[in-house]
Amino acid sequence: MAPSRLLLAAPRGYCAGVDRAVETVERALEVADGEPVYVRKEIVHNRHVVDELARRGAIFVSSEDDVPPGATVVFSAHGVAPAVHTNAAARGLRVIDATCPLVTKVHSEARHFAGRGYTIILIGHEGHEEVEGTFGEAPEHMHVIASAEEVERLEVSDPERVAYLTQTTLAIDETAAVVEALRQRFPGLKGPASSDICYATQNRQDAVRQLASDCDAVFVVGSKNSSNSRRLVEVAERAGRPAALIEDGGDIEPEMLIECDRVGLTAGASAPESLVQEVVGALDGLGGVTVSERTVAREDVHFKLPVEVRPER
Repeated sequence: MAPSRLLLAAPRGYCAGVDRAVETVERALEVADGEPVYVRKEIVHNRHVVDELARRGAIFVSSEDDVPPGATVVFSAHGVAPAVHTNAAARGLRVIDATCPLVTKVHSEARHFAGRGYTIILIGHEGHEEVEGTFGEAPEHMHVIASAEEVERLEVSDPERVAYLTQTTLAIDETAAVVEALRQRFPGLKGPASSDICYATQNRQDAVRQLASDCDAVFVVGSKNSSNSRRLVEVAERAGRPAALIEDGGDIEPEMLIECDRVGLTAGASAPESLVQEVVGALDGLGGVTVSERTVAREDVHFKLPVEVRPER
């Protein structure tokens, strides 16, 4: 059951928004001078990352209401609704906002369209924290859908004033099908000036699609609540390859390796490279594998840290 070749997708793992969010918590702990640092929800959707930050002292809570008045709280990379900012201010919390700038872009677009009287169709997964935050920008103007089949059931006040936005971590192909269905029903449909699906999501999907064409099975390192990681599994499966989402090397199912000579490996945008290397070691331990990398794009995007935790220069 030992594969002879392991193909690594590139790019993989941390994106700029995740890197910024994790570093924000690390820096907040450094400058807190012993004071507690709270984090609302998971800073990013990866259990190992959250557990490591908790070991360093971060206190994860489900709501800003769980943070003592006047304490420091970090908002996650997924963004929050305006009501959360209002509540935090009323409680006197010291807020450090680690929202990914690409999510902030979607929030701005929601305010833009709502202010002009458009009904907004948000393509995304209801209940996901990013969707909840974006929906909170204009709840009276917004509908959330996840599939093309839901388009016909939409009820809007003015079919001539409809716009769409998307969750940043969706599968590109599926999102395009939903947008096309919206355009068929609402020919005057407006959309964002540039795609809401983030560069890292697109790059990782392109990489795993190419990887899948040259291997027998694909493993995606990521947590089950990571939307972009689950989409990578789906992309590999649509390319005709069996795929599995794994947290770490201990999750490898031996059955997946039966008659697999070449195995592909990638990681969602919230999975650190250390977990990828753990999986590489686990597969190599089965009998030795030759490791190579397939690169489809180079990434050099960096986002500034929130001003509250930027190193002094």
